[in-house]
Amino acid sequence: MGKTTGFIDYYREKGKERNPLTRVGDWKEYSLPFSDETLSRQGARCMDCATPFCHMGMEIQGATSGCPIHNLIPEWNDLVYRGRWKEALDRLLKTNNFPEFTGRVCPAPCEGSCTLAITDPAVTIKNIEQAIIDKGFENGWIAPRIPVSRTGKKVAIIGSGPAGLASADQLNQAGHSVTVFERADRPGGLLMYGIPNMKLDKGVVERRISLLTQEGIKFVTNTEVGKDITAEELHAQFDAVILCTGAQKQRDLVIEGREAKGIHFAMEYLTKATKSYLDTNFEDGQFINTEGKDVIVIGGGDTGADCVATALRQNCRSVVQFGKHPQLPETRTSGNMWPAYPNVFTMDYAYKEAEAKFGEDPRQYSIQTKKIVADENGRLQELHTIQMEKLRDDEGRFFFKEIPGTEKVWPAQFVFIAIGFEGTEQPLLSQFGVNAINQKIEAAYGEYRTNVEGVFAAGDARRGQSLIVWAINEGRQVAHEVDCYLMGKSYLPK
Repeated sequence: MGKTTGFIDYYREKGKERNPLTRVGDWKEYSLPFSDETLSRQGARCMDCATPFCHMGMEIQGATSGCPIHNLIPEWNDLVYRGRWKEALDRLLKTNNFPEFTGRVCPAPCEGSCTLAITDPAVTIKNIEQAIIDKGFENGWIAPRIPVSRTGKKVAIIGSGPAGLASADQLNQAGHSVTVFERADRPGGLLMYGIPNMKLDKGVVERRISLLTQEGIKFVTNTEVGKDITAEELHAQFDAVILCTGAQKQRDLVIEGREAKGIHFAMEYLTKATKSYLDTNFEDGQFINTEGKDVIVIGGGDTGADCVATALRQNCRSVVQFGKHPQLPETRTSGNMWPAYPNVFTMDYAYKEAEAKFGEDPRQYSIQTKKIVADENGRLQELHTIQMEKLRDDEGRFFFKEIPGTEKVWPAQFVFIAIGFEGTEQPLLSQFGVNAINQKIEAAYGEYRTNVEGVFAAGDARRGQSLIVWAINEGRQVAHEVDCYLMGKSYLPK
């Protein structure tokens, strides 16, 4: 695959990005495309490694390793190296319904398990993937695929995130009539409102929704199942229902002063910002504005990073992100060997921007918020914290211990809580009468059947908070199972 000596001849070239100080002045995507020549060189680095772990798709040490949708990565790397772009697109679309999404926002576990990554920087798989699909749209190679016949069967899909869209795409191609219900005013789920525009341009999402609509999928927005339409009505109107509502119940802080004004969940902040941007370019004022304010983000993950980037674009006075864990090492430790996902220190786009604007990385590590203090009007004023030490007990279990003398007071007018999600929201589950375990819908992986006849579940609603590639994986697999349920057999790939 690729050039025989490509991994020796060529270095990995970093993805191109717009200048951090420039891009914080707008909401356009921060990344820039590679030239075809550069991509050819990067594709040439893909080794003929015999066993390509990059597309194995499994979990090691609790994290994803390799590609869960089993992208044929070495094949399209080789085709890009040889300049055979349309063939590369054909190979990519065999396994991935939406490479334009994964190529932008997937954390690329495939690169962590790249064989070359044992000794050298991995192949730039993610950049090549995005380039293939973008070139496909630019050259008109992506066109509506209208099913030649219909089965007469109707499927309702609740939720239009990546799992819902993937299952809709697959079932529509199988000839079923698919209706996707979305309670927001635009389809896309977290792709539309949970990920900021500078990371995933909403025109990219709308382009795919338009294509799916042309292919025959019906999208019903501003419709909340259980309020605007009941489970009984869906059962009466459709032959099968798939629950792809995501894990949108956000984990809250249980802390003194939590009721202070100015504390919001991260998704509320991000959703309102994106909606206002799309609706009126912020002229409606229907968003949380941090201009001139001190902002603290609690939670060290990607959602927290997106809050940092959003606050920077709103011209906040300062921004800090709290994380409870220590800073990650620069290189893999002995307990984090290849091909497990590399738990190493990286600089996400938001942190580069904060460093460029304020002169330092906004992340604070091993820190615990002790209490929140409001002023006489109940308005958020400050946070009190203490540093923590991560230790291991005699049985090998980790625990955190406060370090006396490290107390600190932080001024803040806004706090955004980004400490993860507990599971799916319960009212919908009660409507359908489906069982749940730990706030996740009970449906076995690979089968996706709930305890209710004709009702299936997939994606984060079933597995909990996870990656976009797992959502697409489950969306494709649940489509196969629903097709079997409706027709007795299925030719859809799993």
